[in-house]
Amino acid sequence: MITTADFATRYAAVHSRDARFDGQFVTAVRSTGIYCRPSCPARTPKPENCTFYLTSAAAHQAGYRACRRCLPEATPGSPAWNLRQDVAARAMRLIGEGVIDREGVPGLAARLGYSSRQLGRILGDELGAGPLALARAQRAQTARHLLVSSGMTVADVAHAAGFSSIRQFNDTVREVFGMTPGALRARARRTERSADVGAGGLTLRLPVRAPFDGAGVIAWLAGRAIPGVEHAGDDGYVRSMRLANGPSVVTLRPRDHEVEMSVRLTDLADLAEAIARVRRLLDLDADPEAVDAALAALPAVAPSVAAVPGIRIPGAVDAAEILVRAIAGQQVTVAAARNAVSKVAAFWGEALPASLATDTVTQVFPDAAVLAAHASETLTGPRRRRAAVATAAAAVAGGDLILDASRPVAQATADLEALPGIGPWTSHYVALRLLGATDVLLTGDVAVRAGARQLGLPADPRGLTAATSTAAPWRSYLMMHLWRAASPHRTDDAHAPA
Repeated sequence: MITTADFATRYAAVHSRDARFDGQFVTAVRSTGIYCRPSCPARTPKPENCTFYLTSAAAHQAGYRACRRCLPEATPGSPAWNLRQDVAARAMRLIGEGVIDREGVPGLAARLGYSSRQLGRILGDELGAGPLALARAQRAQTARHLLVSSGMTVADVAHAAGFSSIRQFNDTVREVFGMTPGALRARARRTERSADVGAGGLTLRLPVRAPFDGAGVIAWLAGRAIPGVEHAGDDGYVRSMRLANGPSVVTLRPRDHEVEMSVRLTDLADLAEAIARVRRLLDLDADPEAVDAALAALPAVAPSVAAVPGIRIPGAVDAAEILVRAIAGQQVTVAAARNAVSKVAAFWGEALPASLATDTVTQVFPDAAVLAAHASETLTGPRRRRAAVATAAAAVAGGDLILDASRPVAQATADLEALPGIGPWTSHYVALRLLGATDVLLTGDVAVRAGARQLGLPADPRGLTAATSTAAPWRSYLMMHLWRAASPHRTDDAHAPA
């Protein structure tokens, strides 16, 4: 329910055309029958004509269509879905990955631990629309993106966006956008059009809120890149991913306000999942102004925020991969951990088909079942650590350990720490990278303590926690500044628990 205070805040954002709120809510205008993003350049509607919705699906369901001028579907996603840990937020993350298209509402509900009816009631109360309506809005957004940014046939667009038929696709586009797919494509802004399907695959432009330290997040990933699985070079960051219908390869090139994403897919139906994973990998739905404002309020951190505005949390695209990285990275340098994990990938990675492989990316990281069977014999290091990798991978492969967008951070870290050989540093590092947890501060980490000293913060765990408490719920971003301060020009910093 939107309170009077919420209404006033949102109306003020609309009145000032504040782009920071784009993607966080939409404004439905009774007098025109359309809904807009907060920064829409049209004349500000009267308060009595405005209704605010957290999702475009709720506006669709109430009978409104998208504004053709401000294009509310072309905004970054809401940062609330990563920040919030409730059922509605976790459902939105899963819907964004295309779970309903693959598993239906019962599959989504089962992942979240509810019946379909209970989940529908929760989402209706919280977001103003049920799971099918939310998924339909997601498909419409993907379809619009493909129509305006590529020369794909209408049939291919419908398939890639998750529609079950061309008729359903046409009806949805007409209802949501008030025009046919052909008219929507014809009206596309030149800035939204991109390279077409070619040797590099389908190329899209993913919107992002500025400021955006895209170069920084790519450099962070490059320092940990596994040969054959990922590569960073002059042409961008390239990596393989394992999706629902087969492997894929993406090439990412960050810009100031967007990321150019070229993707090669086994099946076009995996496109929504690929986009969702890339957005999480580069933290594209973050709210950088809110983060930077909170961190800059700490005098010791303010110079670092000014030097690197819009810092991001590097994410992950695969649970088994990040588990191996985290466990292998316990009490060793980044270089040593990368070498150990690279050896596992070299021995047990799955070769990409020739249609997907590039000169530098030739395989997909081994899946959980393969890791459970073989990783411990390939990894070097203490026997207990190697056994922890095998146990964790077996738990993921067998479905006993679930690490995906359906899991609250507290539950995921508790499940991880219940396994032998996994402590708080490892569990929270996994939550940081895989779940996009925004409030992780590894106070026992060697590099975190070094960075704290460098910036003039207390280096002991208790003192650092107390000194940075006001940065909650953004302490994961604070930690990125601390890691950077500890090692601003190199990537062999050590990450170790106390």
